[in-house]
Amino acid sequence: MSKELLELLDSINRKKEEVKNLVQEGKIPEAKSAKEELKALQEKFDLLKDLEDQAADQVRQAAAAGTARMADGEDVVHAFADAARHGFRVQDSMSEGTPADGGYTVPEDIQTRINTYREARESLIDLVDVEPVSTNKGSRTFKKRSQQTGFAKVAEGGKIGGKATPQFERMDYNIEKYAGWFPVTNELLEDSDAVITSVLTEWIGNESRVTRNQIIRTVIGSQEKTVLTGLDDIKLALNVTLGAAFKATSRIVTNDDGLQYLDTLKDKDGKYLLQPVPSEPMKMRLCAGATMVEVKVYPNADLPSDTSTAGKRGIPFIIGDLKEGIKFFDRRHLTILASNLAQAGDLNAFEQDLTLFRAIEREDCKVKDAEAFVNGELVIDDASVKAATAK
Repeated sequence: MSKELLELLDSINRKKEEVKNLVQEGKIPEAKSAKEELKALQEKFDLLKDLEDQAADQVRQAAAAGTARMADGEDVVHAFADAARHGFRVQDSMSEGTPADGGYTVPEDIQTRINTYREARESLIDLVDVEPVSTNKGSRTFKKRSQQTGFAKVAEGGKIGGKATPQFERMDYNIEKYAGWFPVTNELLEDSDAVITSVLTEWIGNESRVTRNQIIRTVIGSQEKTVLTGLDDIKLALNVTLGAAFKATSRIVTNDDGLQYLDTLKDKDGKYLLQPVPSEPMKMRLCAGATMVEVKVYPNADLPSDTSTAGKRGIPFIIGDLKEGIKFFDRRHLTILASNLAQAGDLNAFEQDLTLFRAIEREDCKVKDAEAFVNGELVIDDASVKAATAK
């Protein structure tokens, strides 16, 4: 995403806040006028974003074919900054002289194409409530839950008793900065025919995904663990702990180990309880009696099991509605700065003929409603997992 689009996105967010404030102040005509301005900004953003996406697709396709090269006179730093817009945290430097760090991508006598190993990659960000914010700190107000008792019967002429009024609480957020930098030799940028910018873009995007996954897992882990011993405990969490307020929108979030466990459960007739959703066969749901709940599976790498106890494996079973349970405050999407003059650590970009890239993303994550999800863990023997895998 270009600088122009990022600035336009900030304008859109500010205009949204303006519309909300005008409505709250009762200035409806002004709010309608501001909303029209918001629509115009959004249309402009969509048009420019489509053009930018088309250009990025062309780069990716050329890179996949192994035929892409930088055009004569093209600014490599600008090309990279325009392409890399998904998150950033890289530790190892890349250089033409070291094969594993990039030298494999520089041709000698033949055309070079970068091949990748297949990996499963998932982002937890899609599970939670994401809100863009325009300040570094703030708060959100919520009405506390309370058990209302109803009105009391009053005799004719009797005194009417007072009743409790709603109580409120606030959730504060404080934006934190997450950043990283890494060096790339200018020889690699100039000589590689693999469009190194496209390769780096994918790498950087995964670093951001992993960073956000870690943040969300930490917030989920701040809730007390509920030990699950089997299917009955899962149903108890759905039916009683979460109850009617959340059961309808709840899902089970687990990993590859959890999938293996669920995929072995059968009813008394020998039918498996884990079944595909008829309308969406790629999705799964657990069907056990009156319980029918979607199951979302993440790779062990993104949602690891706890193996700190020898011979045991604590499988994560996060049950509930994480859109209601977790709130992610996104202050600003990734910002990138590239320089061939900067210094970082022991590196001097000018002296060593490097280009140093730095990226920053700012965010915070909080528990919005602890009653909306259960931080469950199913503990099983490692031996049973290995035996099932061997079959």
